[in-house]
Amino acid sequence: MTAPTYDAVNVGDELPALQLPPVNRTTLALFAGASGDHNPIHIDTDFARKSGMPDVFAQGMLGMAWLGRLLTQWAPQSQLRRFDVRFQGITHLGHAVRCGGRVVEKLEHEDERCVRVEVHSANQYGQTRIAGEALIALR
Repeated sequence: MTAPTYDAVNVGDELPALQLPPVNRTTLALFAGASGDHNPIHIDTDFARKSGMPDVFAQGMLGMAWLGRLLTQWAPQSQLRRFDVRFQGITHLGHAVRCGGRVVEKLEHEDERCVRVEVHSANQYGQTRIAGEALIALR
C-alpha cells in the first residue's frame, strides 16, 4: 500500500470502498471472542427473540472495526488522529455491508497537515448503519 500524501489528496476524493460478505453467525461469534463482547443478544437467538428482535445482529463495534479497516487500508494506522462514529441502524444477519469514505477537508491540526474524512457503512439496501468521521495526518 502506498500511503496518500497531503499534496496529492483533494477534497472530494473517495477512499476505495470496502465490500464485506453477508453477516453470518460465525462472524458474530468470532468477533465476540476477539472483542470480549459476549452480550447474548449478538450470539443467542432465543435471547435476541425474547428481547424483541427477530434474531441476533452484529455488534456495533464490529461495524466500527470495518470502518477502521477502510481507513487503515487507505492510510497507516499510525497516522490516524481521531475516529468518531454514530450508530444509526442495526446490521442484521444477511446484511452485506459496504464501507465508504470521502475527503471533506484539508487542514492544519496541531502542527500537522491533515485531512478530515467522512465515513459511512450501509447495507445492500442502501440503509446507513454507521456514519462518522476521521482525522488523518498526511505527509
